[in-house]
Amino acid sequence: MKSINLQRTESLLMELIPEALSNLVDTRINSLPITAVNCKNGKYDAIVYFDGSDYEKDAIKEIIALLNKANGRLKTHILASTGWYKCPNFTFLVDTSLEKSKNIEALFAQIRKTKSEEE
Repeated sequence: MKSINLQRTESLLMELIPEALSNLVDTRINSLPITAVNCKNGKYDAIVYFDGSDYEKDAIKEIIALLNKANGRLKTHILASTGWYKCPNFTFLVDTSLEKSKNIEALFAQIRKTKSEEE
């Protein structure tokens, strides 16, 4: 169970990271949908998940490299917006939960189809 302060931090980062990305010039990452932020070790490390369902594996690697390159600008924006003394170190990962939910929905549709055919 996460503390309320940690949940607040994650929520604030969920708002500020897309805002910081939108200020960047690179069109490949400035409108990237952020799906979740998971803080570890207090506010020292944060895993940032983004929706990569529209991209191929090579493009995802490139996007992660671009996000890592923009890490300093993201931190600067967040520090300026929050007044924090220190900003978390960001790790960027593609969010696969959306793909999993699509697969589960497809399985349910297949089960419904099979049941209706049996009746």
